[in-house]
Amino acid sequence: MSKAFAFGAAGVLLVTLAGTWVATGGPFAREGDRFAACREGAVGGDIGGPFTLVDETGTVVTDVEVVTEPSLVYFGYTFCPDVCPLDAMRNAQAIDILAEQGISATPIFITIDPARDTPEVVAAYTGNFSDKMIGLSGSAEQVAVASRAYRTFYARQGTEPKNYLMDHSTFSYIVLPEVGFVDFVRRDDPPEDVARRMACFADAASD
Repeated sequence: MSKAFAFGAAGVLLVTLAGTWVATGGPFAREGDRFAACREGAVGGDIGGPFTLVDETGTVVTDVEVVTEPSLVYFGYTFCPDVCPLDAMRNAQAIDILAEQGISATPIFITIDPARDTPEVVAAYTGNFSDKMIGLSGSAEQVAVASRAYRTFYARQGTEPKNYLMDHSTFSYIVLPEVGFVDFVRRDDPPEDVARRMACFADAASD
């Protein structure tokens, strides 16, 4: 279940990302945005920021150490029965398309369920989708800090001690090294479109 809501009016789409708005088209475009041509619209509010998490080897890492090239960041959990596997596969496919174009990029999976998703569990999960996919876990507080930075939402369902589900937002985030967040990706965006937009951002960042 997502905490993202959208409505359309006169060709303008507003999407709230846990307190952050995104505008597509219309009068919301910001002047001086070198990535404007890569976006379908302008993004308002602060998204992204520093985090410290634990990688698949159990090593503590920061966002700077993880985001070393154009990256696609997703918050989900390995016990997710449907949404997360589809999103993770789409993200991995987009990265593969970029690789075919000679563009190196990284898919990043950040768990929102650190109680069950140990580094070992996350490693096994990400390996199902891409050898390049980086899986990150950590303490509950470390995950919460990363989630707040990206304005994501998640909440545990029910009181079942082990076989519980998580409500969570389902956007992916395009992030560039030394730049940070530049755009978000919706669930229904196909891998070809995601790859095209990421290629555009990578090219604009290199100018």
